[in-house]
Amino acid sequence: MDSTIGSQLDSCKPANSILGCPPPNGSVSIQDSHAPSAVSSDATLGRHLAHRLVEIGVKDVFSVPGDFNLTLLDHLIAEPGLNNIGCCNELNAGYAADGYARSRGVGACVVTFTVGGLSIINAIAGAYSENLPVICIVGGPNTNDFGTNRILHHTIGLPDFTQELRCFQTVTCYQAVVNNLEDAHEQIDKAISTALKESKPVYISISCNLAAIPHPTFIREPIPFSLSPRLSNKMGLEVAVEATAAFLNKAVKPVMIGGPKLRVAKACEAFVELADACGYPIAVMPSAKGLVPEHHSHFIGTYWGAVGTAFCAEIVESADAYLFAGPIFNDYSSVGYSLLLKREKAVIVQPDRVVIANGPAFGCVLMKDFLQALAKRLNRNSTAYENYQRIFIPDGVPLKCDPQDPLRVNVLFHHIQKLLSSNTAVIAETGDSWFNCQKLKLPEGCGYQFQMQYGSIGWSVGATLGYAQSLPDMRVIACIGDGSFQVTAQDISTMLRCGQKSIIFLINNGGYTIEVEIHDGPYNVIKNWNYTGLVDAIHNGEGNCWTKKVRCEEELTEAIEIATGEKKDSLCFIEVIVHKDDTSKELLEWGSRVSAANSRPPNPQ
Repeated sequence: MDSTIGSQLDSCKPANSILGCPPPNGSVSIQDSHAPSAVSSDATLGRHLAHRLVEIGVKDVFSVPGDFNLTLLDHLIAEPGLNNIGCCNELNAGYAADGYARSRGVGACVVTFTVGGLSIINAIAGAYSENLPVICIVGGPNTNDFGTNRILHHTIGLPDFTQELRCFQTVTCYQAVVNNLEDAHEQIDKAISTALKESKPVYISISCNLAAIPHPTFIREPIPFSLSPRLSNKMGLEVAVEATAAFLNKAVKPVMIGGPKLRVAKACEAFVELADACGYPIAVMPSAKGLVPEHHSHFIGTYWGAVGTAFCAEIVESADAYLFAGPIFNDYSSVGYSLLLKREKAVIVQPDRVVIANGPAFGCVLMKDFLQALAKRLNRNSTAYENYQRIFIPDGVPLKCDPQDPLRVNVLFHHIQKLLSSNTAVIAETGDSWFNCQKLKLPEGCGYQFQMQYGSIGWSVGATLGYAQSLPDMRVIACIGDGSFQVTAQDISTMLRCGQKSIIFLINNGGYTIEVEIHDGPYNVIKNWNYTGLVDAIHNGEGNCWTKKVRCEEELTEAIEIATGEKKDSLCFIEVIVHKDDTSKELLEWGSRVSAANSRPPNPQ
């Protein structure tokens, strides 16, 4: 780990003749683990972990209790700066930590051994795909059981405790199994610091009998992390900037497109600085919406091929040079591999690498440094933006509904647009909400989050919980389909316990609409629920909650007025009933192209 904590860790190890020589089976018995009487009773692993979480910015931990993590949870809730939020299931606890990390920069969750770990792992995989540092803490077996032939509960019935660890190895950037107090301090600190440095989840398993035992390594208050900043290779940076400037300055109508890795590269501001300097039109890939200010004078919308913002693809794909900062080109973002881009026209800037056309490539060049340096070398060229202004036609408005007409989805989002301000944030669930929310114009300061790379349905319920908890002064507006809601609905309960005031639009169209447009079948039809009735039952008179079922524009307008007026401090759940075939035109187009990509026959052998 490239940080200054290494020497601190070494200096904290107790000096004794058996340092680094635990018993042969790798375990430490409780009797041998007790610290000398001079060690303060609060110099414990549990307290150290709690202090570390608070120190890095975690104020809320999302948990599901289990017998292996109960003592650890006692120490976490004893920490004054740390709030434990008990979730209804591990999957939602992981999604909540994901949503929390999107705002706070880091999130944390606590579950029990194997049954909890394997339940939360789907959410941790999603956080990995989105480059989110989530600290996943698991209460593990008693230290005396390691290295024995014992079979424990919560396992698959084998005397092998590594199944959970092996599963987490592919979806976390570091794994620490803490079953020995001698190196617990070092293991915990290395795991947390690695998560911060790599911006990826980490896994920490802590034996259930260690959290409360005093130990000399925990006597001192933890010294704040001092992670060495990553630096660009100066010579590589200079050469990369020179080559890119020569490439772009000879172009007639270059453009810039921001990708989702702008966030992990911490280069959003540098991207805007470059746009200000060069005058190129700027667009974002769909998964980067919210990372680039949409009020920028040269912003032209979302570049998503045939389903992006009107006139955006025409400008991008007709350019003779394009700079992509932090892109991810997958089958979804490329609309079934149908983007009309040419590699020889592209400069691809990743968090630590630059590739120009078909070559050359420059490694050890940080995106933020590169964009800032490039801003000083590019000639101003607004030709492509001027072309955009010539062809641009403002968006129309949805056809007006007659009184009591069935509500249409485009009318719903017309009203959601009016709700947005610098004090709101949008959470878009996987499904048609992806496409409808992409068309929302975000005011300055308005947040926006969705999970495109992993695309796990149900993500938004837990993510709304975590994101709203991290930003109590903002009102989160979540757009969730009925099929996705059925996966993770329970943690509406946790939102109520936390006193959150989000507005949830539950779009009830009777099934998995996004799947219908890719490949239809009876499996895409779901059992209809009385969604407002369900939320009322969860509410059960405890907390502030208001629900409404709407079927026409008049009812929607009234519901929004109440949600933003007398119920502005309540969790508001608005069930919007629409026709099963009422989808965005973008989903229809996208679905057919993704279906075609999925249906490609095998290559001949």
